Amino acid sequence: MSEQHTTSGPRNSAVGRRGFLAGAAAVAAAAATPALARDAAAAPAARPNILLIVTDDQPKQTDWAIPKTIEWLGGHGVTFTHGHAATPLCAPSRSSIFSGRHAHHHGVRNNSASYSLDQTTTVQRHLKQAGYRTGLFGKYLNAWTLADNPPHFEEFALLQPGYNDARWNVDGTVQQLPGYTTNIVKNRTLAFLDKSTTDSRPWFAYVTPYASHAPNTPAPKYTETPVPAWNGRPSVPEDDRSDKPAYIRNATSTLDDARETRKRQLRSLLSVDDAVQAIHDKLVALGQLENTLVIFTGDNGYTWADHGWTKKSVPYSPAHEVPFYLSWPAGGLGGGTTDHRIVANIDIAPTILDAAGLARPAGQDGRSLLGSESRDHLLVQWWKKGTGGEGPKSWASYVAKDKQYTEYYDLYTDATGAVSGTGQVTFREYYDLAADPYQLKNLLYQATPAQEQALGVPALAARLAADRAG
Repeated sequence: MSEQHTTSGPRNSAVGRRGFLAGAAAVAAAAATPALARDAAAAPAARPNILLIVTDDQPKQTDWAIPKTIEWLGGHGVTFTHGHAATPLCAPSRSSIFSGRHAHHHGVRNNSASYSLDQTTTVQRHLKQAGYRTGLFGKYLNAWTLADNPPHFEEFALLQPGYNDARWNVDGTVQQLPGYTTNIVKNRTLAFLDKSTTDSRPWFAYVTPYASHAPNTPAPKYTETPVPAWNGRPSVPEDDRSDKPAYIRNATSTLDDARETRKRQLRSLLSVDDAVQAIHDKLVALGQLENTLVIFTGDNGYTWADHGWTKKSVPYSPAHEVPFYLSWPAGGLGGGTTDHRIVANIDIAPTILDAAGLARPAGQDGRSLLGSESRDHLLVQWWKKGTGGEGPKSWASYVAKDKQYTEYYDLYTDATGAVSGTGQVTFREYYDLAADPYQLKNLLYQATPAQEQALGVPALAARLAADRAG
C-alpha cells in the first residue's frame, strides 16, 4: 500500500475499528510502510484494553537497552521510523499525549504551566466517561502538586520524580515508598491488571517511569553493567558552529560528556525493559495480550553533545525524534511491520479513542494511526520561559523527512504559559536532511535572497506561519 498524503480531519470511528484489509498480510510480510486500514471481519469482539507507556527523555538511539520491548512491540506490532515529540519538553509533550493537541492549543508551553491543561480534553477523561477503568503509574506532569489527585484516573500511584525511596500520591495518600521507582511502577501496574479478573470493564493504564531522565540512576543490579562503546556521530560535537545560533556557538559539551550521559541513560532503561516484559507476561497470563492496544514512546528525545549541546528543547533531530511502537493483535496490528509515516505524540490520543470506538473530539490536531492518513511535514515548536538565562529562544520548525526549516522568535512565556514579546524572527536555519542528516550545514547562513528562493524558503516560512496560527 502506498503512503498517502492527506490533510487531517475528522474520521468515522467505526471505520477506525475495522481490521486489516485482505492485502495487509502481504504488507506485513514485506515489512513495508502500511496504511493501517483494517477489515471489519477482523474487528475485536470487545473494546480493547489500552496500555500507554511513556518514558522520560528517551532518545531514539537507545535500542540496546530495550530489546525485550522491541521484540514484543516491534516484532509483534508496528515500528514507526519517524516518531516525534511535537514539543521536546516534558510537560508540553505529555499534555499533547493526553489531549492530541499542539502546545499552542492546549496551553502548556513550559514545565511550569501544567495546570493550564483543560482536563476535559484528555483521553483519560473520554475513556473514563465511556466506562473504562483508568490507572496512572509513575510521573504525571511537571509542577503538578503531589497532593493533587490526577483528574480522571480511578487508581493511581503518582510519582514525585526520583529513582529511590521517592514520595508518591497513592490513591489520594501522599507517602514515601521504599525501593527503586521503576520497579514500583511495574508492580503497581501489575496489580492494576490483576484486578481485571474481578472487574470486567476494559482498562486504560498510563505507565510512565522516570527513566531515562537525569540523574539517570540505574537499579542496583545494573549499576556496573557494561554498555556498548560509542564514538559519537558527525554532529558530536561539530567543530565549526559559526552558522548556528549563539547558544549553540557557545555550547561546551564534549564527546566524553555525551558518553557519560548515554551510559547512565542506557543503564536506567534496562529496568524499564524488565518492566515491559513483566507487563507482557501478565497480559499473557490473563489472556488479554491479543486485545490490548499498546503504545510505547518517549516524551521527548535528548541530544548527546550534538552541536555541543547535551539536553533537549532544541530543534535538532535527536531532541524531538523518539522511539515509537504500537501493537494490537486483535485489531490486525501484530505482524511486525514498519511504518514510515511521520507520526507524533499528538497522534496518540486520536489513535486510542479510535480503537475504543469513540468519536474524535473537536480541537484535536493529531490523527488516528489506525487509518491511512499521512502528513508530509510536522510542526515542532518550543517556548522559552522568562527573558533571562542562556539557551535557545522560542522557536518553531517545519520538519519533513528530507528538510527542516526553523525560525527563532522574540517570544517568552510566563509560569502559566502565556506568551509575550514582539514575535520578531531573530534567527533561521534550513537543513537538507537527505544530504545532511546530522544538520551540519545551515543553508541559510549568509544565503542570498536568490538562494533562499531556490531552496523554497518563502513557501516554507508561509507554511510554518500557517501551522503556528492554525
